[in-house]
Amino acid sequence: MRTFSYSALLLGLALSTTAFAQTSESMNYNVINIQAEATRQVTNDEMNAVLYIEKSNKQPTELANQINQLMSQAVQTAKKYPSVKIETGSQSTFPIYDNDNQKLKEWRGRAEIRIESTDFKSASQLISELQQNFQTQSINFTVSDAQRKKVENELVVEASKNFQQRAQTLAQAWNKGGYNLVNLNLNTSNYSNQPVPRMAMMKAASAPLEIADQQMAGGESKISVNASGSIQLK
Repeated sequence: MRTFSYSALLLGLALSTTAFAQTSESMNYNVINIQAEATRQVTNDEMNAVLYIEKSNKQPTELANQINQLMSQAVQTAKKYPSVKIETGSQSTFPIYDNDNQKLKEWRGRAEIRIESTDFKSASQLISELQQNFQTQSINFTVSDAQRKKVENELVVEASKNFQQRAQTLAQAWNKGGYNLVNLNLNTSNYSNQPVPRMAMMKAASAPLEIADQQMAGGESKISVNASGSIQLK
């Protein structure tokens, strides 16, 4: 039968605790927290627009048919511009009452369509056509996913090099032979500087009214990658 010495067990625990304390102390010795950043101004290459229609009718069925017809026409019109993506957005129908808020006056319906494209010219032409029946709610410019991922991958490398350069500079400043990387976090951010679309003047024409194309200026966005972490000086 095997027996265990209580004193030997205590000695083993003491040695383990001492070793852990020494390891923990060595990990926290000469540790410095560092931050570095890489930033780039990128041209916004994607346009997103929201257009809507709002109609009223005393008969909800006629109202629904009217809105559905205009929405279908918009989708058919968009097919002339294959580089522009269009999708239907939210739709709602709600009652309108008289001033006493007791008698039903009419029904009002609202429907949205969303436009997305990296082809500003085609998107502008489509919006101009749709504005004969739709109103523009918003136009925003962003960096497309493909372009953003490409730039972020490049900035990750640049931010990492900036981190290493700063770490090496600190090691030299403290008269150390080098450093060991303890941990490193890489975070991305995207700040968009939204321009205001310059609305061209409406053309004077007989019905149906023609609307001039909008002149779009996408502006730029700032994409940044921040590298933060800790090093241990040797």
